[in-house]
Amino acid sequence: MVKGLIWATAEDLARNRGRVLSLYRQLLRTINSPKLPLNLATRLAMKAEVRTIFVFASEEQSLHNIADLIDTAEYTLSRLRKGEIPTNY
Repeated sequence: MVKGLIWATAEDLARNRGRVLSLYRQLLRTINSPKLPLNLATRLAMKAEVRTIFVFASEEQSLHNIADLIDTAEYTLSRLRKGEIPTNY
């Protein structure tokens, strides 16, 4: 990403696309993990929220917001892999 620019270029979007899609898939797989003590309704609610966030983020054009999405997804993924459930569930 080019420093000083607020809006993402087509190159920036293409560069981040693979990472964002990978994080999305990893989050959905981790939510299905039997290590998490979740019932079916909670799993479905978590998946729906992840899908909603990533659908809205797919239209994002701000470099800062894209970076925040990636950071937040990585943090959430690390917590889920440790067996911790985010507090809003």
